[in-house]
Amino acid sequence: MASVMTVHRAYIGFGANLGDRLASCKKALAALAALPGCRLGRISSLYETEPVGPTDQPHFINGVALVETEGNARWLLGQLFAIEAGLGRVRGAKWGPRTIDLDLLLFDEEIIASGELTVPHPRLHERRFVLQPLHEIAPDLRHPILGKTMGELLDALGEEGGRVELIHPET
Repeated sequence: MASVMTVHRAYIGFGANLGDRLASCKKALAALAALPGCRLGRISSLYETEPVGPTDQPHFINGVALVETEGNARWLLGQLFAIEAGLGRVRGAKWGPRTIDLDLLLFDEEIIASGELTVPHPRLHERRFVLQPLHEIAPDLRHPILGKTMGELLDALGEEGGRVELIHPET
């Protein structure tokens, strides 16, 4: 009898603010789609956002993608790091400029807190550039700790959380 593989739903935030930002995001999405045991699901529109932290850097393009995967969260995080490295990401200053950034935002309804991995992403609920695209592709999705939908979290931000501007509908 064949075993049934569990398929997990992971939401990946992606962004870039160096070089050809759009091309970097598209390459990252193609690499996600090519991962073994993974299927790329819904992808948000792209949004231009101001940088978080040091503001003396270019604006980002950001979005969110749903990935269905047979791998666990730690495996997926390793794959995200490998994709970043393959696209020229050099880990430097926190919140600094980058050719590509891939963040594991949510993994099923799991809550993980280890040295290398925290899920849900610790600042997910504070950042409009994450909440807006998440709400777009999964409006009923709930934050596993806070219990609120992405729309409720967006509403709670009010004017906080940074400005986002839709630049490329339906990636």
